[in-house]
This record gives sequence, structure tokens and C-alpha cells, in this order.
Amino acid sequence: MLVPLYEAVYERLDVGPGTRLLALGCGSGLALLMAASRGAAALTGVEPSSPERLALARERLLPKEPRPRTRGARGEGGGIHLTDRLPGDPAGPGTRAYDLVTAFEPIGCRAGDADGLGGLLAATAPLVARGRPVVLVGWGPPERCATSAVLRVAAKLADPLRGGTVRLRPALRDDLEEVAGRAGLKPDGSGRVACPFGYADVESALKGLLSTGLFDAAVAATDQAQVDKELTEALHPYRRPDGTVWMPNVFRYLIARTP
Repeated sequence: MLVPLYEAVYERLDVGPGTRLLALGCGSGLALLMAASRGAAALTGVEPSSPERLALARERLLPKEPRPRTRGARGEGGGIHLTDRLPGDPAGPGTRAYDLVTAFEPIGCRAGDADGLGGLLAATAPLVARGRPVVLVGWGPPERCATSAVLRVAAKLADPLRGGTVRLRPALRDDLEEVAGRAGLKPDGSGRVACPFGYADVESALKGLLSTGLFDAAVAATDQAQVDKELTEALHPYRRPDGTVWMPNVFRYLIARTP
């Protein structure tokens, strides 16, 4: 669903041959795959929170069986590395550090995610060349993000008394700048990108939204049937006459520079 965001950022920052990219929270690896298709020289994906997504990224980017390779993707021993923790020296003695860091997972969906990202960004400082771009992402204004209303189901069902971890609040204009500032980064431009979430039907929408992990605490606090029921009701305003589900969203990205 965030492909338009990835494309906009890569186009703006001229990601291509020679780019050495460090992706924080790389998830299942789609953004890395797109960078590889642009010819990026070296790619490192870090996914600390979900072994399942990291496994999917490995399957997607590092297939065991030989197949025609995407330009720029050279396997675990070449241009692509996937890990659950920050790497050490990104390329070995005598070679340059990463020249782009991305954190494409939007902040604001989990308790403390902004603080956690700030700490992770600060820890990347020794790995990134000076003055290089770091990209942070957040939700746009609530009135322009239909999915934020649907995600509130997770917050309602997994409330603090039930040990929930989802805390949604309206996105603030300077959220990303605050995270960058705490990490010692200097803001250097921003942009907004329309990223509609579209699904073939309600069943597909349920599967897609539940796969994010944002509803796990709600399922634990209630049960799967209750979450499915309330999520289906929340999706009702976004159903089209043909049965498809369409939720317009806008995401904001910030480009900051390393000191």
C-alpha cells in the first residue's frame, strides 16, 4: 500500500546505481526490492520486531533456487543483507558507509514507537556518512487518512487496562521533526504522498489489516471473532457498490541529514 511513498522518496533522492541503503524496519522487504530494481549497489534491511516478516523478506529477496536476478540484487554474499539488528561496519575496512537511511514504517501506531525509532536512528550515526539523508514517515492529517479511523478499533479493544500496545492520536505537524531532532538529525525538506489502501473485498481488507500486527493486542484482549466483527463494521463506510474497499490516505515523509 505504500508503494507510491517508496517511489516518491527514491525518485527525489535519486536512488540508483551506487546507492548504499540501510532500511530500518524493512518489514517484508518490498521497499528493498524496489531499491534493488533501481540498481542500488548495497542494501541492508533491519527488521527487529517480526521474525515472520524478516523470513518473508529473505524469501522475497534471497531465493534459495536460482532465478533471473533483479538488477542490483546479488544475494547474501553480495549486495543484499537482512538482519534483526543493526549491523556493524556496513561494508568492511576501506569502504564508504551507508549514504541513505529509510524508516518507512509510519510512526504513531504503537506506544513509544517514536521514542524507539529515535534511539535506533541515534545508533545508526556511526554507520552513515556525514550529511546523508535519513527518511522518516508518519501519517498525514486524520481527515485525510481514512485508515486511521479503522485502526482506532485496535486501540479501543486493546485499551490500557487490557495491556494493549496500540495508542493512536492525531498526527501532529512536527512529529517527524521532533524525532529527527532527538536523534541529532537536521530536517532538510519534506513531502506528502497519497497512498490509498485498496482491497478486492472485505475479507481481503481484514486479512491485510490484521497482517500488520496492530490488532494482535486487541485479539489477545478479546477474541478473533470480536475483532473481525468490529473491524468489518469500521470498514463499512469505505465499501464501494462493487464490493471493493477503498480508503484514501496521505502520508508525510521528512528528509533529515546526518551531522
